[in-house]
Amino acid sequence: MAKKKDINQAVREICLWFPETEEVLSHGSPDFRVKGKTFASYVINHHGDGRIALWLNAPEGAQAHYVKQESKHFFVPPYVGPRGWLGVNLDKGISWKTVARLVREAYTKVAPAALTKSLGATIEITPPAATLKPEDVDPMQSKRALAVLKELRAICFSLPETTEDKQFGNPVWRAGKKVFAQAYCYRADRKLQLAFWVGVDQQALLIRDDSFSIPAYLGHNGWIAVDVTKDANWREIRSLVLFSYRHFAIGRMLRALDA
Repeated sequence: MAKKKDINQAVREICLWFPETEEVLSHGSPDFRVKGKTFASYVINHHGDGRIALWLNAPEGAQAHYVKQESKHFFVPPYVGPRGWLGVNLDKGISWKTVARLVREAYTKVAPAALTKSLGATIEITPPAATLKPEDVDPMQSKRALAVLKELRAICFSLPETTEDKQFGNPVWRAGKKVFAQAYCYRADRKLQLAFWVGVDQQALLIRDDSFSIPAYLGHNGWIAVDVTKDANWREIRSLVLFSYRHFAIGRMLRALDA
């Protein structure tokens, strides 16, 4: 029995149909480009928004028209929205014939005239029949990630005045207002990682171990990430949690901890 097509495959079937299109990974999401110019980005669960969407480099005025008329299917995407890009929800019943037409409009906006003249009739595809698994939308919903989060929560919540929050769609734990622990898994590499503050000096020592790395954005502030995709040394992780917590906790919390 042939495997059912899912949304991932449907998006690529449409976007890669256009002449000289290439797929490039950008910020963890597939961009579709022609002659170096992006006409579509396929973005899943951006910063925890739960959307399965295309961000399209739409013609002038299209964004305002579609968002006003059909807010169920269309939205203003972050970052590129102010430039007129159109967000398209792919899992809320929109016609895939409509998706293909909108992608064509985005492609023709940026592609050279020599390519757009040769397009012919817009591709029509068989709609996807397979749904994405929860972990395909949010990697933190995988069986492994849920098990790791359960262990990490138990450690973090044993510390005074700890709360759990979300930051950029990922779970974080705060000592008062300060984040001292966080967990994340990027869809691009599926590596499940935990991050803690250790200070720059400790960073240099820890990264000698292949399971540790310096995380993007946070690394210059003294944070370290540990890969727990397959295994986790919970004794070591508990020490890292406590060290990071002590750095950010205020006196009242530290007195409660030591008591």
